Amino acid sequence: MAVLELNKNNFKDVTNTDKKVLIDFYATWCGPCRMVSPIVDEIAEEHPEYVIAKVNVDENPELSAQFGVMSIPTLVVIKDGEVINQSAGARPKAQILALLEG
Repeated sequence: MAVLELNKNNFKDVTNTDKKVLIDFYATWCGPCRMVSPIVDEIAEEHPEYVIAKVNVDENPELSAQFGVMSIPTLVVIKDGEVINQSAGARPKAQILALLEG
């Protein structure tokens, strides 16, 4: 499944699902974000049971504020409309998958 680009207009539509949703808050200028991005893309391809999305913090400050994103990359896992996991900083694939599975 492709990674979805989230913004305030499509946020509710994308996150209103019975699947777990992983959201990667990033910026194009962020080095650690560029390290995490291909891992998130891989997870999207390998795990269709999850919805994988990204939020550009520079273009969507209101979503960043809604989730209290203070540093990037920040990964947020949502299930049934509730945040069930959140982690700031670059993480290896195994830790990102653990966030989703936890």
